[in-house]
Amino acid sequence: MTIDQLVNFARSKNASDIHLTVGAPTAVRINGELKKFDMKDDDTNKLILSMLSADQERKLGENIDLDFSFSCSTGARQRVNVYHQNGGKLAAAIRLLNEHVPSFKDIMLPNAAIELTKEMKGLILVTGPTGSGKSTTLATMVDYINQGRPCHILTIEDPVEYIYEAKKATIHQREIGTDVSDFNSALRSGLRENPDVILVGEMRDYETIRLAITAAETGHLVLGTLHTTGAAQTINRIIDVFPSEEQNQIRSQLSGNLRGVISQMLVPCISQERGRVAAFEILINTDACANNIRTEKVHMIEQVMQSSAGIGMRVMNESLKRLTRDNIITRDIALLYSPDKEELKKML
Repeated sequence: MTIDQLVNFARSKNASDIHLTVGAPTAVRINGELKKFDMKDDDTNKLILSMLSADQERKLGENIDLDFSFSCSTGARQRVNVYHQNGGKLAAAIRLLNEHVPSFKDIMLPNAAIELTKEMKGLILVTGPTGSGKSTTLATMVDYINQGRPCHILTIEDPVEYIYEAKKATIHQREIGTDVSDFNSALRSGLRENPDVILVGEMRDYETIRLAITAAETGHLVLGTLHTTGAAQTINRIIDVFPSEEQNQIRSQLSGNLRGVISQMLVPCISQERGRVAAFEILINTDACANNIRTEKVHMIEQVMQSSAGIGMRVMNESLKRLTRDNIITRDIALLYSPDKEELKKML
C-alpha cells in the first residue's frame, strides 16, 4: 500500500486523522473514535519515510520532530507530524484536510462570527482543543475576506494547510521552517510587508502573542488560534502569559483591540453519515466586556454573554441546546460535552 492509497482509503471512510506507528496497528480516526487495522512494520516504516524529503530524513535522523504538509496525487492536502517514540521507533500523525475551503454554511458558523470578518483592524481569536476544527474555521474566514475585500492577506502557518486562490485579495502564505524560521520572525517582518489582514496559525508563546496584539493595535486585522476552551478562559490565558508587571498594560491593550473570540469543539452527530458538527461559543468585545477586561473582572464576561444574545453572543451551552433542539445531536451527547451540565439540564 502506498501513502496515497492509505489516504484515499481513510478519506473514503470520512476519517479525520491517520496514526502510523512502527510496531503497532495503524489507527484511523472516524467521527472522533480510533479504529485500528494491522500493517507490517516494514510497510509502516516505508510509508512514513515516503512522505519525507532528503533534508527531512536528515533532520529526523538527528531526532528532530517534523511538521509539514503534503499533497496526494489527487491534490488532497494533509498536515503531518513525524516523531520517534518507544526507543526510537517511527510514528506519524496525519491530519486529513478538506480538499476545498468550506463555506460558512458548510461549518454552520453563526452570523456574529461572519460579521467579525468585516472588521478592518483588531484581534479575532479562534480557540478550542486540538482537533476541534480551528484551522478550518480560520480558513473559512480568510477565504470570505478574500472573496469580498481588495486587500493584502498574509498568512503565517506551521505548516501551510489550505492553499488559497487569490480572488479580490492578494494573498501571501509563509510556512514556518520553509519560508521563515519562526512565528516571531514572520510577524516582525510581516509588519513591514504592508498587510491588511494577518493570519497567525498558532499563538503559542509570549513573544508571538505580544507581536500579534501589537499588529492589531497598529491597524491590522489579526486572526489567530489558541489551545484554550471557552472565551473568558482565553482572555485569562493571554493575560497570564505576560509577566505580572506587564499585565495591566496587556489588559488595556486587549480591551481596546480584541474584536471577538470564537471558541469551538466538535460533537458527534446523530447521523453517522454527517459525522461531527462544531458547537460554537461567541464573544463580541462590547463596551461591557472591554470594561470587564480592563478592570480585572474577566469572570463577569460569561454573564454579559448570556444577556447579549440579541447581538449574536452565545455561550457553549446555548449552542449545544440548539443542536439538540434541531435533532443534530442527542441530549446525552450535549450533556457529555457541556461545560456546565446542571445549567444545560435546566435549559433543555
